[in-house]
Amino acid sequence: MSDQGIDPKLLEILVCPLTKGPLRYDADANELISDQAKLAYPIRDGIPIMLVDEARAIED
Repeated sequence: MSDQGIDPKLLEILVCPLTKGPLRYDADANELISDQAKLAYPIRDGIPIMLVDEARAIED
């Protein structure tokens, strides 16, 4: 892992499991954000939890 919390190479290959769209890393919340699905996937112990049931709905 990098100092930023998630490996940039990993971020390049991960997609939202719901939309298959791109994700962006939110360092403050330590989450991966799917803007298309309006979901935030948590990162626990450096591991992205890519389950829709574990994701948090986000507002605009």
